[in-house]
Amino acid sequence: MAEKIMKAIQYFSYGGGPSALKHVEIPVPVPKKDEVLLKVNAASINPFDWKVQKGMLRPFLPLRFPKTPLSDVAGEVVETGAEVKNLKAGDKVVAMLSIFGSGGGLAEYAVANENLTVSRPPEVPAAEGAGLPVAGLTAHQALTQAAGVKLDASGQRSNILITAASGGVGLYAVQLAKLGNTHVTATCGARNINLVKSLGADEVLDYKTPDGAALKSPSGQKYDAVIHCAAGIPWSTFKPQLSSKGKVIDITPGPATMLRFLSGKITFSGKQIVPLVLSPKAENLAYLVKLVKEGKLKTVVDSKYPLSKAEDAWAKSIDGHATDREVLSLY
Repeated sequence: MAEKIMKAIQYFSYGGGPSALKHVEIPVPVPKKDEVLLKVNAASINPFDWKVQKGMLRPFLPLRFPKTPLSDVAGEVVETGAEVKNLKAGDKVVAMLSIFGSGGGLAEYAVANENLTVSRPPEVPAAEGAGLPVAGLTAHQALTQAAGVKLDASGQRSNILITAASGGVGLYAVQLAKLGNTHVTATCGARNINLVKSLGADEVLDYKTPDGAALKSPSGQKYDAVIHCAAGIPWSTFKPQLSSKGKVIDITPGPATMLRFLSGKITFSGKQIVPLVLSPKAENLAYLVKLVKEGKLKTVVDSKYPLSKAEDAWAKSIDGHATDREVLSLY
């Protein structure tokens, strides 16, 4: 029987940016016993994807070349492994693909583990669904686990700051935080202030202004938690703006964050910086899909590109001026 072939985008070494992405034809992957084969309808780019290409996670990722990037997809199940129980051919789904494999979502077909694949109802377009896994789950985990916000608004009122609120994680974080009993302050660039306000933020700071750079709440709030989605802000800027037991939840922790975190533990400091490492769970992804269906959460899609223009989407994400998702529509 002839091997089925698909179109995909791959890179073959570290570096090179968009120009290193190659259009290739490769075999359609075969699902393992606990996996499903998806016809990819849409896939979204996260900064993590091009950071891996740059070599910022070497020698851990990628484990081997060539690499087909992207982990966030929406698609249709076309084949199931022998031990898959809850999905069948024809099901529309949202999935987070393994970051450790060589095959990703920037292709016509991809394999996904059943335990990180959830149903996508008709009310959730593929492009909106594809934006959810990494960014949505990161925002959800930061708020519910690290910051302790109850998204049914039953918890104690808390003051939340979200930095880089017009980025992928930030826009989800603003919307999710407002489902809880929170006052939300957000920072972003001037051109995105109205967008962030429209998603529910109580007050929005232009990060280039003096008050924005100092993270100073216009209403004088002290923050119980900061969902820190930006880079380059020192602890000395956060500290005076935190409540007595306030914490900064760093979604992209580096060595400085780890050292500060360990130092805070040793000294029993009330104000802390906490590194966040995503631990994706299907039930949380299903919850986010449900919120989109109900109109309580939305993916702000910045741009859509066909697979043939993957390099342009990659370049825009690297440029850093996109609002939320660059989505590859692969219909």
